Amino acid sequence: MNGEVKHIRWDQIPIESLNPLLDRQIAVGDQIMVARVLLKKDCVIPLHSHLNEQITHVQSGALHFTIKEQEITVRAGEFLCIPPHVPHTAVALEDTVDIDIFTPPREDWINKTDQYLRG
Repeated sequence: MNGEVKHIRWDQIPIESLNPLLDRQIAVGDQIMVARVLLKKDCVIPLHSHLNEQITHVQSGALHFTIKEQEITVRAGEFLCIPPHVPHTAVALEDTVDIDIFTPPREDWINKTDQYLRG
């Protein structure tokens, strides 16, 4: 752990465009990562899983998740906790801004090897 204090503003982090319906920004600490994810209506996040625990907080809009045959719609002001290694998919029901928190940080996002989101 490097113990570096970081003061971060979203307006100072470049927006990474992954596909025409999906943009994101990420802030990475030693053991945690926060992403601001911007999804346009009908954006599909394909079925995937990861070793990271995830908390999703929808700031505006709505995301419809499918997790283990369970259908969950998360709306503005709501949170969803996804355990590690649990396959899930999501669809933006409207233009959506969500904050995703991961521990540990998503190496595939940092290294830009997250091909399931690109294209």
